[in-house]
Amino acid sequence: MKMKAAVFASGTGSNFQALLDTDDLTCEISLLVCDQPGAAVIEKASKAGIPIFLFNPKDYDSKEAYEKEILRVLENRGVSWIFLAGYMRIVGSTLLHAYEGKIVNIHPSLLPSFPGKDAIGQAFQAGVETTGVTVHYIDEGIDTGPIIAQEVVEILPTDTQDSLTKRIQQVEHQLYPKVINELLS
Repeated sequence: MKMKAAVFASGTGSNFQALLDTDDLTCEISLLVCDQPGAAVIEKASKAGIPIFLFNPKDYDSKEAYEKEILRVLENRGVSWIFLAGYMRIVGSTLLHAYEGKIVNIHPSLLPSFPGKDAIGQAFQAGVETTGVTVHYIDEGIDTGPIIAQEVVEILPTDTQDSLTKRIQQVEHQLYPKVINELLS
């Protein structure tokens, strides 16, 4: 029986879909956790028959309160790992302690360069020649956890921010499932 994992996402869900489309993924994606009612990832999960825990942080008194609710849902579903895929919230101590060493994020830059939001835009504006993709464990900071794997993406003279984004996403969609399979086997 495969280990159960939850994916946390806030947006389009391209990495979520890439994980679902990986035939030999060593875990079962058994839950989507989403904080954005209008996010396109919700439709992807629905189509795939993946249960969804949708929450609005404003409905809770604190981060700790909504993380306790998420934790209850994760535990009820027997989730062993959490994979962040465009989840635009900082994970707090409630989840970090419960899933220590079992929360992994994918980030569209070569960390420690360009942490936080709009990493592709940051790299593009900075005029650097290379950027890339980082898969890392998370900690209390923003994109500061121990790095597991990185892959370089060259920024071409002809690139637009859109073309660079597409090429970075192609790398993400290959690298994330590969790293997850290595971590879990």
